[in-house]
Amino acid sequence: QVQLVESGGGSVQAGGSLRLSCVASGNIWSLNHMGFWRQAPGKQRYLVAEISSDGTTNYADSVKGRFSISRDNAKNTVYLQMNSLKPEDTDVYVCNAEIATRSDYQTHNWWGKGTLVTVSS
Repeated sequence: QVQLVESGGGSVQAGGSLRLSCVASGNIWSLNHMGFWRQAPGKQRYLVAEISSDGTTNYADSVKGRFSISRDNAKNTVYLQMNSLKPEDTDVYVCNAEIATRSDYQTHNWWGKGTLVTVSS
């Protein structure tokens, strides 16, 4: 019913930048919170940044001042601009969105498959 597809991951040296994108598509009636989480294989998932439908943002302390999240509601897309990257930022970044579909008009949590970010020292 809904797909979240991330793009923009890759390999970069410490101090570099990447811009992640996540596009939501499908039978969408309303798109609420959107965000990016990070997850290493077999480990817990952690919030990196999120943005509400009115533009309110929230960041993990570890990325404040370096990462910036934004969204384009007309395109159902959320962006994560990642600057001053550090080796400890290396992880799989997974898109999350609260979406109500036209099938039941109930809000559910949806997840993308993730995109790998690798930062070398």
